[in-house]
Amino acid sequence: MLFMVIEHFKNRDAEAVYRRVREKGRMLPEGLHYVSSWVESNFSRCFQLMECDDPHLFQQWSAHWQDLVEFEIVPV
Repeated sequence: MLFMVIEHFKNRDAEAVYRRVREKGRMLPEGLHYVSSWVESNFSRCFQLMECDDPHLFQQWSAHWQDLVEFEIVPV
């Protein structure tokens, strides 16, 4: 199943998010797959297309980012 993940960067601090990605990677649990992403030109939001069979995996993944990002996760 495909999901659109809309990430709202807290305090519009995309730099902190990308720093963590460089240091630790995406930190995806097994079974959650990144497909593609796009970032707004003002760096306030990121849109990610992801795929998984178990939507509960998003809870596991988002726990690594909740200090930097607020998530909207929409099945598409």
